[in-house]
Amino acid sequence: MLVRVARGARGLALKAPRAWLGPTQHRAASGLPRNTVVLFVPQQEAWVVERMGRFHRILEPGLNILIPVLDRIRYVQSLKEIVINVPEQSAVTLDNVTLQIDGVLYLRIMDPYKASYGVEDPEYAVTQLAQTTMRSELGKLSLDKVFRERESLNASIVDAINQASDYWGIRCLRYEIKDIHVPPRVKESMQMQVEAERRKRATVLESEGTRESAINVAEGKKQAQILASEAEKAEQINQAAGEASAVLAKAKAKAEAIRILASALTQQAMGVYGALTKTSTTEAPHSASDGNIRVAQRANTGLDEELERVKLS
Repeated sequence: MLVRVARGARGLALKAPRAWLGPTQHRAASGLPRNTVVLFVPQQEAWVVERMGRFHRILEPGLNILIPVLDRIRYVQSLKEIVINVPEQSAVTLDNVTLQIDGVLYLRIMDPYKASYGVEDPEYAVTQLAQTTMRSELGKLSLDKVFRERESLNASIVDAINQASDYWGIRCLRYEIKDIHVPPRVKESMQMQVEAERRKRATVLESEGTRESAINVAEGKKQAQILASEAEKAEQINQAAGEASAVLAKAKAKAEAIRILASALTQQAMGVYGALTKTSTTEAPHSASDGNIRVAQRANTGLDEELERVKLS
């Protein structure tokens, strides 16, 4: 009798739903683990056990003991990070451009109980949710923003998936867009736009180069004129200083000559005056005194002429 019951329990275990995702999926294809009383659960796996058809507990990694016949393993969940390829789909952007886009989804089971009993097919549910969310998010953006804002688009899809998958015990870690295919005509127009933008940039850079060159030439001419004027000014200042020094030296020389001449003439006049004084004190004839007076007058006249000549020179 016990043998028949064990065989019946084994048949039910083979007909149990497949375990979802990861390496355990291949093992589940040949049947879930059997209740052998003593079980060893691998690391990063969660085995959901039912007792008499109702949820009993979740087996932790390591050694576990079950009751034969009453307990059976219903689901095997992988707690590793799972990668799901999102199939290619069409989406229409805000400016009515149809795109073919696909992606890859990274998620992890956070609650094995919810992942087992919260949704019938978690993989299909998450894939459909990612596709619908992607279409709705692309409809809010124009074609140019789709290429520029891929990171924000991925973040929006992840937030939308996490809001819905929280009841399934699944957390979406990240979503990445793999390929974006645009229609051929749109692609040609985009290439033409890129070429036009490049020609525009080249023209702007060329005009800026011409402007900078003209500014540099004008600045060079300005600096050259300033330097030339400063040089001319310095030359004039130096020339004026030289002329002033020459005039001053000439004046000093004339003053020294006048001083020397005046000293000589003074000495000569004093000699003549002394001679006149001697002649006036002695009793010389009148003719001699007249001659001395004439000599003194000639000396004074010669002194005046010499002073005049020095002034003119």
